[in-house]
Amino acid sequence: MMIGIEALTFAYPNQPPVFQDFSWQVAAGEAWAVIGPSGCGKSTLLYLIAGLRQPRAGRLSVSGQPVPRPRASTGLILQDYGLLPWATVWENVALVMRLGRLYRAKSGPPDGSRPYPRADIGADQVDRWLLRLGIADLRDKFPNQISGGQRQRTAIARSLLQQPNLLLMDEPFSSLDALSREDLQRLTIELQRETGVTTLVVTHNIEEAVYMGRRILVLGRAPNTHAWVIDNPGAGAPAYRGRPAYWDKCAELRAALEAGAGGAASEAAAAETARAAAAGAAAAATEASGGAS
Repeated sequence: MMIGIEALTFAYPNQPPVFQDFSWQVAAGEAWAVIGPSGCGKSTLLYLIAGLRQPRAGRLSVSGQPVPRPRASTGLILQDYGLLPWATVWENVALVMRLGRLYRAKSGPPDGSRPYPRADIGADQVDRWLLRLGIADLRDKFPNQISGGQRQRTAIARSLLQQPNLLLMDEPFSSLDALSREDLQRLTIELQRETGVTTLVVTHNIEEAVYMGRRILVLGRAPNTHAWVIDNPGAGAPAYRGRPAYWDKCAELRAALEAGAGGAASEAAAAETARAAAAGAAAAATEASGGAS
């Protein structure tokens, strides 16, 4: 099990709980999308998994180990890219290599959940990831000289250089134009399949969640007490967006969000709404077919 959350409770100071007695599991190698309304705790969940926040109660583990602090084998990609403005594209990606050499005398637990970057990363690996991400010709450019999509490719290259077993992405494509967003969605799916890294993508976008997440975690208004999961086995297929199954799954997810996740009653309501939406779509298709004949 890559991520195990058991009866977790978390609240910010002087605020009601964001999560209360919340449990959820993620298997190694899975590709997840996390979606929910603004303020529901999507980013908070990533920060808890990354070791940037600590639960007030319950247990959270990654690779079977607690996460009292950030671990180098977890990659975290933020909406604002997290690049150093005074460093070139190559230098931003190579930062992982330099930190690994700085901490080369440090050792981590034998389970592979490294608290420090790898010490054996070479410059040739930096060059290889720049080439794989399609930004090799931008190696000497600064972040303010390249586009948003190219900055995000730089951030992805830096994260994958450290060979993570878990990749967390917090609304990574929300500020990009439609074509750049779809291009990076496809690239992320390709990289996840090539490396086998467990991937969690936080998004507000229903279509993005359905395209990228083979499993989708739906969060509701805080406090979240129940992990509402939608299975989506067709996600990531190149032609998935053009298939009826894709739009059916989008309707199901929209119904879940409109009903509000968090309990059996809302789950039943969402299922009923999804059935009604599917029935309406089928009726519309039948009527259109009849009219065409």
